[in-house]
Amino acid sequence: MIIKWFGAILIIASCGGFGCSLAVGIKMQEKMLTQMIHILGILEAELKYKLTALPELCRIAARESDGILRDIFQSLYTEFSQNIHPDASGCMDTVLQGIDSIPCRIKKHLRRLGRSLGRFDLQGQVQGLQAVRNACEADLGHVQQNRDMRLRSYQTLSLCAGTALVILFL
Repeated sequence: MIIKWFGAILIIASCGGFGCSLAVGIKMQEKMLTQMIHILGILEAELKYKLTALPELCRIAARESDGILRDIFQSLYTEFSQNIHPDASGCMDTVLQGIDSIPCRIKKHLRRLGRSLGRFDLQGQVQGLQAVRNACEADLGHVQQNRDMRLRSYQTLSLCAGTALVILFL
């Protein structure tokens, strides 16, 4: 009988943990989108007013970010410095292949950023940065919409699912 109760507690705890991990993932997406918007604003200003070179833009982006985004922009700086790929898109694809823990939504924006950097003239690059920033802002608005209610729902549903499993097994 004790083993059944112990198993029931483990099932409820694991389901609750899954709900909490979903909530943490959403908060991480929100933080990364906010960082991306900030970084893209800085990169746009650097391009417009200082005409900063592409590798240096990546170094600035790495300095302004933290966590996974810092690693991505630092790796991108290294890729640009080594001149392995002929364009920014190839460098970005290489960098993103090595990172599995980044959300798909952020990866999509980074790939789009890679396609626009270094490919056009100054005005085209600035427009590309603005387009990526606008897309990040739209995604951030979508993530923030009813965020608290969705997070509570995920956690509640996961606990309820765990309880339902326990009831089925007992």
